[in-house]
Amino acid sequence: MEHVECLIIGSGPAGYTAAIYAARADMKPVMYVGMQPGGQLTITTDVENFPGFPDGVMGPEMMELFRKQAERFGTDIRYGMITKVDFSGKPPFKIQVDEQKEMLAETVIIATGASAKWLGIPSESKLNGRGVSACAVCDGFFFRGKDVAIVGAGDTACEEASYLAKICSKVYMVVRKSEFKASKAMQNRVLSTPNIEVLFNSETDEILGEEKVSGVRIKNNQDNSMREIDIQGFFVAIGHQPNTAVFSPFIDMDETGYIKTIPGTTKTNVDGVFACGDAQDKNYRQAVTAAGSGCMAALDAERYLAAKAD
Repeated sequence: MEHVECLIIGSGPAGYTAAIYAARADMKPVMYVGMQPGGQLTITTDVENFPGFPDGVMGPEMMELFRKQAERFGTDIRYGMITKVDFSGKPPFKIQVDEQKEMLAETVIIATGASAKWLGIPSESKLNGRGVSACAVCDGFFFRGKDVAIVGAGDTACEEASYLAKICSKVYMVVRKSEFKASKAMQNRVLSTPNIEVLFNSETDEILGEEKVSGVRIKNNQDNSMREIDIQGFFVAIGHQPNTAVFSPFIDMDETGYIKTIPGTTKTNVDGVFACGDAQDKNYRQAVTAAGSGCMAALDAERYLAAKAD
């Protein structure tokens, strides 16, 4: 059975950064890229807010550069899904790949990220990256001075609506029920912002546009009436789902599945298992913060192995 020193699960900014640091530390990392190699950035068009790219960079191109850098230092990058883990005893941990191959790992770095929740309407996927986004902080810049809509009723949706209101002419907030789920403070911030119009008891019937978003058709779920609004951007803020289910029998998580780490570190409740990126970060969810925590995870893993060897 194959026995590796450092196994990295996931291949977004966190995973690739962890791989770069682990490889440079001669930990001979093996990375499994998972279902979406490169993570969420592979479905992102322009990335304007990552340091070192003054003219911006396309998301897929950026992740290809990350991959090449990780490979340059010797990371063994493989296609495949981790389908089962056993963290019940001390290392080496037993890992199952694609429900068939088994391997052993002295340390594991979890960098599986989180996936945005979507509404599930066809126009949403058709126009994704062409006016449709699940991250206002990432993509709001492209809609400066324009009219946009955002769907959601929680704190994150209110926070993103407030952010968009600072740079966009008009923000329509589509809320399915007759009230917010957000805290009172966040509700008050939204309701007191002049250029945010809240549409309660409303649902998205269709996002309009052929090559890019040009409008949205909203259905009032009280009287079934329809309303079309001209917009150039459409943001979905109904939450994220961390890709962590396979680890749940062993790793401590919060009620929504985000991995709990010891504050200031990437250490989990299992010695030798570390978590970084969006799998453990529900607050920031940015490429640059994910990359930073990937660096931390590799350093934590290196120090863990060094302490074991002493």
